[in-house]
Amino acid sequence: MEIGSLGSAIAYFRRDIWSLFHDRKLLVYLFVVTTFTAIVGVPLYYLTDKVLSTNPYNVGIPMILLGLVLIGTGLYMRYSRTKPKLVKGLEQMKLKNYIIVGIAQGIAALPGVSRSGMTVSTMLLMGVKPEQAFRLSYLAYIPASLGAFFVTLILSRSQVDTAIQVVEPTGVLIAIVTAAIVGIFVISYLLKFAKTSRIYVIDFALGSVALIVGVIATVLAPQATLP
Repeated sequence: MEIGSLGSAIAYFRRDIWSLFHDRKLLVYLFVVTTFTAIVGVPLYYLTDKVLSTNPYNVGIPMILLGLVLIGTGLYMRYSRTKPKLVKGLEQMKLKNYIIVGIAQGIAALPGVSRSGMTVSTMLLMGVKPEQAFRLSYLAYIPASLGAFFVTLILSRSQVDTAIQVVEPTGVLIAIVTAAIVGIFVISYLLKFAKTSRIYVIDFALGSVALIVGVIATVLAPQATLP
């Protein structure tokens, strides 16, 4: 499914990808964000993969934190709509902003943490326009997803082989195509909705869902045993 989502992002943003040949600002942004995503995300993925193999991992805690972040971001977006001077795009972002976005995306390697929720919320809190935040988040997702795909093959080869055996090739193909088609519609809808004055509603809704599910998962999760 990750391959399908990646394909939908590449197809939708094909013009932005092509513009990398002459848009140095965007190229530097993707390079820095991807680099820091790898620096933070790969060790986190490796550690959590080892933890999950010996102890139960409570995904409820990061989901609760993410829910609070999304709700807080929604409040900020509601406020920022009345403060145009806080709004900026890629041209106004600096190197430190790229690094922070990369770190936020790397933290999403933790199970239960939404990548888009982390990156979009981070950029919105920086004052980036909602439509630009979603666009830059999806663009940053493309190289990060490619990297995550190969890291998963290297560090979790046995789990991948097991999943392939459980799900037949036909099922995998259907899942990829479905994810690609749905992904294109979702990206299109989110970018259009981001231009409206009610984009904060999405953060409130997703934040509330993450918060509720996180609390339920935390309450029902089995207690981890110390090694």
